Amino acid sequence: MGEGPIVHITTSQLIAHNLQATVVTEQALRLQNIRASQTASHCPPPSRIFCGRQDILEKMQHFFSDSGIQHIYVLRGLGGAGKTQIALKFIKESSSHFSDIFFIDTSTIATIETGLKNIAILKHFGDSPEDGLLWLASKVEEWLLFFDNTDDPSINLNDFLPQCNHGNIIITSRNPGMRVYAGSHSIVSDMEEEDAVALLLKSALQKVTVRTEQIAAEIVKSLHHLPLAIVQAGAFISKSRNLDGYLALYAKSQARLLSEKPTQSHDHYAWTVYTTWQMSFDRLTPPAAMFLQHCSFLHYNGISEEIFSYASKYQFHSKHPSAEELQRPLEFLSHFVEPTGEWDSLQFLDATNEVQSYSLISFDAEKKLFFIHPLVHSWSRGTIQDPKGYMFTMGSILGMAISERPRWDMQLTSLLLYPHVELAVQMNTKVASVFKLQYAIIFWEGGRYKQAVKLEEEVLEEQKQVLGGSHRDTLLTMVNLANSYSHLGEYQKAKELKVIVLEKWKQVLGETSRHPAYHG
Repeated sequence: MGEGPIVHITTSQLIAHNLQATVVTEQALRLQNIRASQTASHCPPPSRIFCGRQDILEKMQHFFSDSGIQHIYVLRGLGGAGKTQIALKFIKESSSHFSDIFFIDTSTIATIETGLKNIAILKHFGDSPEDGLLWLASKVEEWLLFFDNTDDPSINLNDFLPQCNHGNIIITSRNPGMRVYAGSHSIVSDMEEEDAVALLLKSALQKVTVRTEQIAAEIVKSLHHLPLAIVQAGAFISKSRNLDGYLALYAKSQARLLSEKPTQSHDHYAWTVYTTWQMSFDRLTPPAAMFLQHCSFLHYNGISEEIFSYASKYQFHSKHPSAEELQRPLEFLSHFVEPTGEWDSLQFLDATNEVQSYSLISFDAEKKLFFIHPLVHSWSRGTIQDPKGYMFTMGSILGMAISERPRWDMQLTSLLLYPHVELAVQMNTKVASVFKLQYAIIFWEGGRYKQAVKLEEEVLEEQKQVLGGSHRDTLLTMVNLANSYSHLGEYQKAKELKVIVLEKWKQVLGETSRHPAYHG
């Protein structure tokens, strides 16, 4: 077996090779350090078309004006509300106040650690996240740390905060829980109309005239003054050059328009309105996701825990739908019910807190009511594969809840539930006749007799076909309908119906039976 060629390497060649390798390694390290330094110190500029938010900017200016103590300011709100842009605008206007400004993407633990590591490299203070935190803690100066996109509720941000009494930190987050760190905070919500109109016309490259402002006002109203939606609309209008026709197109193709990313943009935000929310939605557990989806078939305002807790107590009767017929509503409610059948407020709280952590739903602690942004509300409905099934489930839960509410409390119940019942009726929700009658009670108690009459007439026809004209339930519906006619001033209709009821009542139950005269 022959041997291969023998290669002779001299000492000088080996030294030269090692020197070259060392130079290459040093160059790579220098390049890595330069990139790390640039990343740590690079804070993107605000959008060129930034508008408004002066109240928040002034609040931040005042908060950070005191020196010598640590300041943490949290900007929280729905994705697309403009939190990052407000922070960047403040940083641009106040940059002279800070000795150093560091930008860190806090969307994941990995990006946080990389950001802190880059600070250490920039300051020649080591090359680890711990070194970055140590430099910040040891440097008693007015540095500013900008934590952007702190949205993941599973990340304990306290692990990445410098342990010191100096420095300045801005946090943007969808998670209301981030306010625990805040010396001060702002809830970033929809824009003022004047600012929203200005933003739309700027992004749409439209001249400011009385006419364009009027059209723009209608457009931003339909977008509920959400900044990201307005910027997307403006980008589309600038491309189509048709401000006048946008509203008609939006009415037909809302989901498509809010899902498409413009080719040209005014900032570095990578997501559209709908993809921003979808990323949050994809992180929800099934009970939390289903809760949000079912709520899209309620009115977006005034959603209470009681709707679900009362429905969970629903008592089955012979004339009511069976448990088998209500399988879907019962399966959904089972996520929030203990094995004993009792309502589990803690399970419900877990699910709603999870949805709140991404600002996909908000909670008014004083009123104990939930609120969903109208655009999130319509988007959420679009995430459902089986909308009719979800509509039936939520419509039935609503009817079940009304059935179990105390009758002495029905006027207040009517005030709280009317918007939800009205939406269910407008959407032509298919529910059992008994639940339609519960809807009618809500209308009747609220003095909305025309709406009550329409439902009662519909149910009466169904009962005549299924139960017959002389059935007790049919007669009770006739009584309620007659009462509704009377309240509308249609006395002849009421009289004729009452005569029919009286005759049939005597035939069915006898001369001495008591004639029903109540509603519900």
